[in-house]
Amino acid sequence: MDFRKKIKGYTETPISRHLILDLLKDYQRPNDKISALLKNKSLISLKRGLYIAGPEMDLPTPEPFLIANHLRGPSYVSLESALSYWGMIPERVYEVSSVTIKTSKLYKTPIGRFSYQQLKTPYYSYGIKNIEHSPKQTMLIASPEKAVCDKIVLTPKVHLRSIKQTQAFLMEDLRIDRDVLSTLNTKMMELWLEYAPKKSSLKMLIKTLIML
Repeated sequence: MDFRKKIKGYTETPISRHLILDLLKDYQRPNDKISALLKNKSLISLKRGLYIAGPEMDLPTPEPFLIANHLRGPSYVSLESALSYWGMIPERVYEVSSVTIKTSKLYKTPIGRFSYQQLKTPYYSYGIKNIEHSPKQTMLIASPEKAVCDKIVLTPKVHLRSIKQTQAFLMEDLRIDRDVLSTLNTKMMELWLEYAPKKSSLKMLIKTLIML
């Protein structure tokens, strides 16, 4: 049996052990076959029960943001990763940062690090965009507005109390361009305030953005 041919239609998303076992149902010892596929790098294990196709398969693999959505769900990509995706910060980001309603966690995988920080509902649910990378890959990413809010909410010891301090945090610490900041939708952000952590800091953020 050609495992590559059987798995070909599934490799653009992370693959569950259940699916692999189903594809290997003709094997008497499917678990031994999975071990062999891992050993020869036909499969890469992201965590227990979740895999992607390895380099030996020479098949399409999921985008890191989609992998992040699957590693710990429900979750969406945010913070520096989303800010970089939207072209708001100049730095290239080497760890995929996400937000989840579950407890915070860090995964160190063969393809990179994936970190998760906890936010409570209903604030968690606001400002999430569905981005279609390909017909089989739709990723959940914070909007530019939500990514900035999440960064303020989840950065320890950041409590914004003045316009000057807020401008320094946005334009000096995060290095977001003033012209980019002026495009953010403050009306939308105001709708999130009632349920937001660090409400006073986000109010100061909105006030600062309106003044730009």
